[in-house]
Amino acid sequence: MWKFLIFILAMYIAYKLFANDFLKKRKEDANAEKEEMERKEACGEMAKDPECGTYVAVDGSISVRDGDKIYHFCSYDCRDKFLKRLEAGGRVLPRQDGNDN
Repeated sequence: MWKFLIFILAMYIAYKLFANDFLKKRKEDANAEKEEMERKEACGEMAKDPECGTYVAVDGSISVRDGDKIYHFCSYDCRDKFLKRLEAGGRVLPRQDGNDN
């Protein structure tokens, strides 16, 4: 009988130790996820540069409008390469200096 009670007590203590670790880990994961979301929100909306594949912030990026579509670029060089590639394919978009926002 004593062995059974000691076994139950040991199991209870082990449960409490592991349950507290599990709950603490879950809380840390939730906090880390919340911080990640806040960091992403602070960065603002990102767009992929169609020429080099770099992600740039939409606010303050170099952009070109093609009808309803807006292309965002990391540099004027990427923008010029993109426009030259379109011109070689037979399409011409107006060159724009500065932001198109």
